[in-house]
This record gives sequence, C-alpha cells and structure tokens, in this order.
Amino acid sequence: MINSGEILRKFENKEFDDVLIKLYPDNREAINYQRKRYTDMINKSISLFGDTDVEIYSAPGRTEVGGNHTDHQHGEVLAASINLDAIAIVSNNSHNKINIYSIGYAPIEIDLNNISYNKEEEGTTTSIIKGVLNGFTNHGFKIGGFNACITSDVLNGAGLSSSAAFETLIGTILSGLFNNMTISPVDIAIIGQYAENQFFGKPCGLMDQMACSVGNFVHINFKNPEKPVIEQVNFDLNKEGYSLCIVDTKGSHADLTDDYASIPYEMKEVAAAMGKNLLGEINSEEFFNEIPVLSKKVSSRAILRAIHFFNENRRVQVESKALKNYEFEEFLHTVKESGDSSYKLLQNIYSPKDATNQPISLALTLTENFLGDDGVCRVHGGGFAGTIQVFVKNSIVDEYKKYIEKVFGTDSCHILSIRNVGGTKVC
Repeated sequence: MINSGEILRKFENKEFDDVLIKLYPDNREAINYQRKRYTDMINKSISLFGDTDVEIYSAPGRTEVGGNHTDHQHGEVLAASINLDAIAIVSNNSHNKINIYSIGYAPIEIDLNNISYNKEEEGTTTSIIKGVLNGFTNHGFKIGGFNACITSDVLNGAGLSSSAAFETLIGTILSGLFNNMTISPVDIAIIGQYAENQFFGKPCGLMDQMACSVGNFVHINFKNPEKPVIEQVNFDLNKEGYSLCIVDTKGSHADLTDDYASIPYEMKEVAAAMGKNLLGEINSEEFFNEIPVLSKKVSSRAILRAIHFFNENRRVQVESKALKNYEFEEFLHTVKESGDSSYKLLQNIYSPKDATNQPISLALTLTENFLGDDGVCRVHGGGFAGTIQVFVKNSIVDEYKKYIEKVFGTDSCHILSIRNVGGTKVC
C-alpha cells in the first residue's frame, strides 16, 4: 500500500502515466481524462476516510463480439473487455466492515458478521457485494473489512455489463487485499456469476463476468458450464487501424421480456424434439440431417433459430482463429455473417409485437450505407431494442459518429477500444 497523499502527488506529477497508458491505450487526451479521474477519487477517499495507505483497483466492462444467444444453450462465445471501467481507491479497516462510497449512489456499510442471503435485498448493490463475499468464503478464500471509493464509466443499459464489472471489481479487491492477488480471474468470474444469480436474483450466464475478469478477447466454450473452456485471445485492434463503436438506438426495452424469452424457449423446443435439453448437447451434423423431421414437430422460426445457434458456434471458432492469426479481414467478414444471421435467422432485431418500430434495423442500414468497405456492424447483446456494435476504420470514426448521432442523438455513439487486461490491481 502507498500513503494516499503520496499516491495523489505521483498521479498529479504524471508518474503513473505509463500504468494508465497500459490500461487505456487510446490517446494522450484519454490519459489526461483518466489522470484527473483517479486524482479526483483519491481526493474523495482522503476526505471520507482520511490520509491512509491505499491501493487502487480497476475492472472493465465488456462487449459481446460473437456468439449471439448461444451461451444459454451451452454454446460458444467470443467477448472482449473494453476501455470503460470501474475503479476503486481502497484501504483496510479494523472494524470488520465494508464501507463503500460509490459516485451517484447512497453509501453502503456491510457487517462481515451478516453476509447471508436476504430476499429483501435482491436487486441491490448490497446483495451483489454479499454474494461475492459468500462466494469467496465458499471457495475457502479470505475476506476482511475495507473502505472503498468507487466510480464507474461503464455505461448502464448499453449491453456493456456494468454489474459484471462491479462484481469483478469487488472480487479483485478481495483477491488483492486478503489473498495476495492469487485468485484466478476465472474463479473471480465464477464467484461474480454466483453473486448475480443467487443473491442479486438475475439468472445470467457466465460470459459477462468472464470477459470482464479475464480481459482482452476471450473465447469461451460452455459445453460443460461447470468447467467452461476459456482461451484469452490477445489482439490489438488499434494496430489494425480500427475502433469499436457502440451505438445506442434509444429503443425502449419495455414489454420485451417475452421476446427475449422466446429465443431460449424455441431453441429448447428443438432440443426436446431431438431428446435433449439444450442445443449444446446435440451434434451439428445430426441436427441438420434431422430438419425434415423437425419441421413437422416445431415451428419454422424455432428451426431457424437453431440453425443460427449451430452456425454461430462455428463462426465464433473462425473469429477466434482469425484474431490469433491476425487475419483481420476474415474476422470482419465473419462478424458481418454473424450480424446477418441474427437479423435473418435469430430474428432479434425488432419486436414482432411492434413491427413498425425498428431503430436497430435503421441503425444497421444507415451504418452499412455509410461504411461501405470501411467496417462492419451487427446487433449488440440481446437485441430487439438497444444497441448495435460497429468495427470502423479510425480514419473515418469521427465522421461516422457525427453522421449516426444526427439520427440517434448526441452521445448515442460511443467510441471504444479493446482493453488488454481484465480485473487488475493498478497500484
């Protein structure tokens, strides 16, 4: 640990700029922003908890790159951590309590003698923290009391997993303060999912937490969800002269629960017709050979969605291999294939209950018309409303942002980059 006043002086004197550049490899202007962000939070920590010894931790948000609606069928996904993150200025305390001050939220105090599940706390930040603490103790890891000042620029509601970033941040703090940073990113991700499922009350998969915790591009095979096969794929998007954009189309997520639920439901219908629980339990060749029989048992849309699943698994493998071999054109081609499949087969671009309202369709069409051969786009996340993902050449990214924001509003387009580390101790 370093005295907070001393670490503040080092940040102000730019002595930590090399560390920041590794976390946020965008440009010098971004480093100026991050330096101020960190110094502001150190000052906040001093004002709340005194001029104590501190450590600093960071955990990024994530983006889904390939594997649209495959994880819930125990398929394959390609995800990546991004340069938006949650950071925490942390100090030990001797009170056996966790005190958290998070910008924009009410302060939280948790007594380590009372970290059991509480139904009334479901859906709260407290439930997430208690879930992570329980996960640590269940795994035989150490926990303890600490104070933390936290801020996050991971966008809420944009499919970038702000909750998974927070879970990863808490797990990484506990790993650093009480376990000598020996807990693997995979274990931290598994504990984060446990916290969200069992304490927060959201039945999410493991992709979000894994991408936030592991970092860079991550290829995950969920065939055995208890022991997923995880491969980090190191790739520098900026070296290829490209940026990642997430465009918020401002579509409402209201009344879309049935649309989201229909995808796993119909995929499971196909699996059941073949005597299995999930599509991930079925051989791809066997499925395609069985389509004439399936067409008499389930709906045609269910079959189309199943075709998407099996082809999407293959595309994830192609995308991962292309990145490992720095075959970027092959990667972009496959991302476009994935987007086309989501549009035509998975059919999660707009709600059939409101077919005249299609902001994602409009965003995709306008983006393709603008980019030509200078990038690709696809639906981002669950679909039906929300965001699209765009890989666009750096030379036109500012122009693209201005163009698309004329339709969807100021700051609807977020220019991001891929971060090469997941949850980490900054200093």
